[in-house]
Amino acid sequence: MKRYGIFGGTFNPPHLAHSVLAEKVRKELNLDKVIFIPSAVPPLKDEKEVLEIRHRLEMAKIAFGNNPDYEVSEIEINNLNGKSYTVDTLLCLHELYKKEQVKFYLIIGADSLIDFPKWKNPEKIFELAEVVILNRPGFSKEKIKPGYLEKVRFIDTELLDISSTMIREKVRNNKSIKSLVLPEIEKYITQNNLYK
Repeated sequence: MKRYGIFGGTFNPPHLAHSVLAEKVRKELNLDKVIFIPSAVPPLKDEKEVLEIRHRLEMAKIAFGNNPDYEVSEIEINNLNGKSYTVDTLLCLHELYKKEQVKFYLIIGADSLIDFPKWKNPEKIFELAEVVILNRPGFSKEKIKPGYLEKVRFIDTELLDISSTMIREKVRNNKSIKSLVLPEIEKYITQNNLYK
């Protein structure tokens, strides 16, 4: 049976921590590949802050596309209309890979597990994939909905002080993002005058 990690996100922009975390999960769970899925319209994000999908998709391809263990999927752009709900994406993936024996591992941050009850049909998500939580140092499990802790697998990660929000802020303030993103991503952001 194939083992595929699903790493969704806005990737606004994709940064080095995304790659480090994906690689840690891939190795720890012995995954055949990690599929990065840029969300078309993320339901719980402020749309004004989210760059249009063509730029985010292109940057995801630059950031992850050259690694043979990774794949960048356009499933939310091509197959789903409107807001990007994880449950719908997983249903699409099951349909897409129905001829293969595949087990999916949904990779999310510990903070997303707190918001999980707000997600569309969270119980169905547990049926469609094993939910893998990137457990950050100092994260408190007390805010998690009772019953969820038994349904997920935690993978401890080091605290990587990189976020897309921080990168956008630095770009707006004309500060360097060299140590936070690939040089090709920095170049793409500059050439397309993004986040100004």
